[in-house]
Amino acid sequence: MICSTLLPRNSTLLVSVLLGGLIFTSCASAPLPTNRAASDIVANKAAAPESVPNGNVAQETAPVTRARPQLIKKAAMTVVVNSVSQSIDAISQIITKQQGDLIGLNESQPTKENFRHTASIQLRIPQNLLEPTLTELAKLGTVESRNITAEDVGDRLIDFQARLTNLRKTEANLQKIMDRAGSVRDVLSVAQELSQVRQSIEQIDAQLKNLQNQVAYSTITLNLEAAVSGTAPQRAVGTQIQETWNKSTQSLGSFTVGLLKLGIWLMVYSPYLLIIAMGFYGFTRWRRREV
Repeated sequence: MICSTLLPRNSTLLVSVLLGGLIFTSCASAPLPTNRAASDIVANKAAAPESVPNGNVAQETAPVTRARPQLIKKAAMTVVVNSVSQSIDAISQIITKQQGDLIGLNESQPTKENFRHTASIQLRIPQNLLEPTLTELAKLGTVESRNITAEDVGDRLIDFQARLTNLRKTEANLQKIMDRAGSVRDVLSVAQELSQVRQSIEQIDAQLKNLQNQVAYSTITLNLEAAVSGTAPQRAVGTQIQETWNKSTQSLGSFTVGLLKLGIWLMVYSPYLLIIAMGFYGFTRWRRREV
């Protein structure tokens, strides 16, 4: 009875073992769909940019845009003109048209023969109108020389702005500390630090605005030269007569004062002169007697 009872249990266990081994063998020999699917996904991703429209690819691979250069531009030009005076008037009209400013004028009239009438003018023009302004100025005459220089100050502007932002944050924090300070000593200490920070803010803000103004406006140094050497302008006859009269009266006054001074010197030294004259007279008479 015991053997008959154990046999069915052993046979059931044996069947279970055989079925488990068969299932394991079939699983081991089957392909791995997971790995194949993963490789297919990787391959699809690698090939995806080729099948994606151009607009989407541009969005994914768009380069980082660079900041626009902050340039300080300066120009210098020498122009030979027929008339410097007329050219100065024309330049005033050009400045008004281009929304610029005249910041310097140095005109030199010829004082001698074979000297040219020249003028040096400094202009300040919005940077976007620099090239049109130079074109208009070149129409005044013949351009002898032209030079344009540019300096990129973008890094300096960014540095000033960053320092200014940090200082303003420090100012706000110091103001909060000052409001919560209890003792007078703490208040004075924080107030001193706050004053130094505000002074630094004012200095950096002034430098930043000056730099931004130089970027916004370009400077032009224009040298004008007359095409023909001129002569000194002839003065009026009345002016020459008046000048001669003034010089003559001045000379007469100087001569009179000189004579008066000489008379005073002779009066002061007259005793010595009298002694010298008497000695000379006595010596002359003695020589005559000897002869």
